[in-house]
Amino acid sequence: MHAWQVQRHGPPRDALRLVVVDEPTPGPGELRLRVRSAAIGLPDALMCRGSYAFSPALPFVPGQEVCGTVDAVGAGVDLPLGTRLMAVTSFFDGHGGFADAAIARWDTAFRVPDAMGDEDAAAFRIGYSTAWIGLVRRGALQRGEWLLVLGAAGGSGLAAMRLGVALGARVIAVVAGEAKQELCARSGADVVIDRTANSLLDEVLVATGGDGADIVYDPVGGAVAGATVRCLATGGRLLAVGFASGSWVDADISEFVRRNASIVGVYAGGQTRAEAETDHESLLGLAADGRLAGATRVVPFDELPDALDAVDRAEAVGKLVVHVTDVDT
Repeated sequence: MHAWQVQRHGPPRDALRLVVVDEPTPGPGELRLRVRSAAIGLPDALMCRGSYAFSPALPFVPGQEVCGTVDAVGAGVDLPLGTRLMAVTSFFDGHGGFADAAIARWDTAFRVPDAMGDEDAAAFRIGYSTAWIGLVRRGALQRGEWLLVLGAAGGSGLAAMRLGVALGARVIAVVAGEAKQELCARSGADVVIDRTANSLLDEVLVATGGDGADIVYDPVGGAVAGATVRCLATGGRLLAVGFASGSWVDADISEFVRRNASIVGVYAGGQTRAEAETDHESLLGLAADGRLAGATRVVPFDELPDALDAVDRAEAVGKLVVHVTDVDT
């Protein structure tokens, strides 16, 4: 099969090589998917650099998120061949989705509605499930509350912003650059702030009538996230989701104390299968109503290194998805 393989650590353009390798074989509790589309995320770029917490040993195929059809199963897996699923791959074992075929554990694979396209399905699972855990389960977001989303034009932030809109929040999207502002405005944000051109605190206070944001959704971390603490309303919650900046939120705890505010950890890997299924079906319900319409941009398979490089440099706008089905095998 054809696969993009990381053969040495470095920026994606330097690390990735297109190779022909044997198809992987699913083990107990695993299934093999014939990949139709694979979503591109920052963790894939970090794996290329060898800086991701779950980076596999060299050489390996990255790609965390896929949509594909089952074409082989391991012991203990009872799924019909040909079933179309979205899944988080066994990238940590080197069998990621930037290939004709990928391996996934059965408990990381979920149903895809017939009406959902392959590209939207590939980009759906990680972003929206994490956003649901953060906003609903951990953040207890209420209709009408102010939700501030950092990195709102990236894969993680865009999912949280769209979900917040769907749940009835008033959404403030924080981005850097005109193209990202335009995407967020089209995607339903009530307020869009370019953090490189304006005072974040001033803009948030004006938008909220001086009250501040009830929830900050933070996939960015670092000093940028730390500055949002002063934007929190009394009783506000800062959801620590990720660290695209390279470090977790750098915050002054006294600011939380003054506001009776909280910093809340959000970890998508701590769910039971039953909880994940419940959340997935709730999300699919919103998607069926058109309230989670994707903002994916599809790139050809042979352009993956350039696309992943754009994600690595924080230049990508929206969620990028690589189309795999048409690869000549």
